[in-house]
Formats: sequence, structure tokens, C-alpha cells
Amino acid sequence: MLSRLRSVVAHLSPISSTARMSTVHNTNKACCTIPPVQSDYQPKGTFKSIGDFKKVYVTGPEKSDNAIVCVYDIFGYFPQTQQGADIVAASTCTTVYMPDFFEPEGPFDINRYPPKTEEDKKAIQDFFGGTANPSAAISKLTKFGEHLKSNGAQKVAVYGFCWGGKVVISSSGENTPFSAAAIIHPAMLSVEDAKKLTIPLGIYVSADEPEAEYESIVDIISKKPFASVSDHKNYKNMFHGWAAARGDLKNEENRKEYDDVYKRLVTFFQKAL
Repeated sequence: MLSRLRSVVAHLSPISSTARMSTVHNTNKACCTIPPVQSDYQPKGTFKSIGDFKKVYVTGPEKSDNAIVCVYDIFGYFPQTQQGADIVAASTCTTVYMPDFFEPEGPFDINRYPPKTEEDKKAIQDFFGGTANPSAAISKLTKFGEHLKSNGAQKVAVYGFCWGGKVVISSSGENTPFSAAAIIHPAMLSVEDAKKLTIPLGIYVSADEPEAEYESIVDIISKKPFASVSDHKNYKNMFHGWAAARGDLKNEENRKEYDDVYKRLVTFFQKAL
């Protein structure tokens, strides 16, 4: 399956003339080209208005001592991502919240994946620089975590996929409201983000993330005071997106590793919280 999905990953062509068009916000080619996979899973949660978000997917017990926040990938609410949130909620007996970070604009148009024209490639990069601008999402996520704590959550953990992984790790430094963070097939991996971490981190990458960067981050975490609580695994047989919207859960290998990473995620949160 990895080879099949990689076959759709085309090299991003240089974007032309204007300053806006020459800006590449996300250099992970797999993240910018692998399309999502349709799923017939029926999510178990409901949508509510919470804090500053008009739409938040909520799953698990109505009340729990702690809370977990999920930051989806650029495709927004997708059955595979919601299925994972349902798994985390049920396995940890903790309420999981998935805010709509792209409201009111919405996620990127899945009909433009994989990009076939220069216009589509530009649109993807513009999306990362606009609606999905990480800095804006970091602010929203931090404020949401603070809201949950002010409303009774003793500890709040957070996890994110692809683009959401960048948002999560960037929100886990000094003065973070979160007690633990995890990133799964994260886009825009950065050693500098890891250096600023002040909470335990679970990091789970695929063959499409830079291995050297991953290993450097693992090394940095190993020297942190919370090293014994942190967790990591390199899923070398998987592709970018296997645990979220791009996951094909009818494929035996994909489903096996999907289940595995959620088991690790649950164990990490149980230990960290």
C-alpha cells in the first residue's frame, strides 16, 4: 500500500512570479499531494459549541476529570480521524474534543487532491498560509486548552495529525495549558520546536517524514526531565496520513498500524495524565 500511495506523490513544481506565489508554507510533499480515503465509519460523538468555537466534535463520557484535545489534519472532520478520537475517548474514559480550527472557511477542497495543476499547488500553499496558518491555530488551541481547564479539567492533553502536529508541538512550550502532547505523521517537523518542549511528547512518524529530524527530536526528548513518560515510534512501513483522513482501514497493513498507533497513544496518555 505504501508504494501505491507514494505513486500519487508528485514533486511540487516551483511556484512562480509574485511574492505570494513564491511562498511555500509546507515543504512536506506527501502532505501536499496524498488524497484522503473515503470511509463509511459512523462517528459516535456529537457536535457542540464550546469556548470560541461554534463547532467542536465531542466524544466519550459527558464529564471526566481530565480532557484530551485532537487537532485534525487539513481535511478537517473525517471519519477515520473521528474514529480515532472515539477510540481514545473510550479507552481512556476521558472526554475528547476536536474543535473546528478552519471555521468559518472550512477545510481544503478534497477535489483538488492530488494537485494536477500549478493553480492547485498554489492553492494548497495559500491554504497553509491563510485558513490553516499555524500561528493562528496555535493561539486558538492554547486558548481552548485554557478554557477547558478553567471549566474544571484537572489536566488537558493534546494530539494532532500532519498540519495539526505542527500546531500541537508548537503549543507545548513554556506556559502551555497542556500536560502532554502527541504528534502523528506530523508535517513541518522542526528540532527547534522540540527544544522548547516543557511537557511529555509522543511522536509517531511514517516513511514520508524526515527520519534525521525525527531522530534528532527523539534525542532531544531523551534529555528532557519528562523523558521517561515520553514515547516514540517510526512506522517505516506506513505513509503520511495513515492514522487520519488518508488512512485506508480496509487495507490489512494500514488497519494493523492504525490500531497500533492508537494503542500507543492511549497508553501514553494514561501514563502522562
